[in-house]
Amino acid sequence: MVPGTRSQRRTTFDLPRTLVLADAEAIARQVPSVAAVAPQVNGRYTVSYRDKAENVQVIGTTPEFLEVRAFNIASGRFITVDDVRSNRRIAVLGSERATKLFNAADPIGTSIRVNNVSFEVVGVLQPKGSFLGTNQDDTVYLPLTTTANQLVGRTSPYGTEVSFISIAAQDEASISAATFQIENLLRLRHNIITEDDFSVDTQRDVLDIVSTVTSGLTAMLAAIAGISLLVGGIGVMNIMLVSVTERTEEIGLRKAIGAKQGDILAQFLIEATIVAALGGVIGTAVGISGVTLVSLITPLQAGVSLPAIIMAVGVSGGIGLVFGVLPAQRAAKLDPIVALRRL
Repeated sequence: MVPGTRSQRRTTFDLPRTLVLADAEAIARQVPSVAAVAPQVNGRYTVSYRDKAENVQVIGTTPEFLEVRAFNIASGRFITVDDVRSNRRIAVLGSERATKLFNAADPIGTSIRVNNVSFEVVGVLQPKGSFLGTNQDDTVYLPLTTTANQLVGRTSPYGTEVSFISIAAQDEASISAATFQIENLLRLRHNIITEDDFSVDTQRDVLDIVSTVTSGLTAMLAAIAGISLLVGGIGVMNIMLVSVTERTEEIGLRKAIGAKQGDILAQFLIEATIVAALGGVIGTAVGISGVTLVSLITPLQAGVSLPAIIMAVGVSGGIGLVFGVLPAQRAAKLDPIVALRRL
């Protein structure tokens, strides 16, 4: 659940500050179909250790975060209720952030600085991967109250402002009921009569959005690939037509010594297929290099499967075969007498 409506999130980066910690506490107390509630305060701050400093995603949250987001502890512990109540300066690191700051050393018990405020590292999370473009392993997790009071400051007159509220329903069958109850509760709390000042999105809604975006990107890439194949096929055809023109004497000589139309046709079709397949091999090699580079310099996990490579080269060869038919037919139909006159 996030502040602002979907239309506001699409049109502005300055969302209304309408969700507070008290809203999350009310949901946890009053909505029976909810199993756990984890409010978050998100921000980017300078995280440093000795001579290493970098601007990093920082999330202030509560102990329920592990249950709601299905995270696991690799070593140490996570944030506790006492940490939140006492505004303790403790930090839990994502696995990648721990490696960047401490390499192979154990970070538990050491101190890092977040915006020049010292925090003791008490735990490291197991790798989780990226979600919607955010690397969850390159993140620092702090107690919500500590983040709000010592990093963010007071930004809402109604209490501790939160950026996001993650909610886990009792079970899959309770999701619709939980959504309905949460919306009604917050409308009462916020005295809403017309348009909501918050949005409740389920994982199914998020998956639908991702699916829509993915389908759009797939269609766009398919269109680009189709245009590229068409242009490449025309290029192969032009090359083969030039080859036929330049090799008229060779074709006439072959026909004069007994080559049939089918032999000439097969020769030029094979040549066109080989030329296109070689282009596919070169293009595939460039693509694999680009994918490997992306996986090395970004948190995105990228790879190319062997079936995809075989299909790419096969399609390239097929394009050469299809667009090589016209040049091959022209070569096969040449009159050997006319061709030999050019010798």
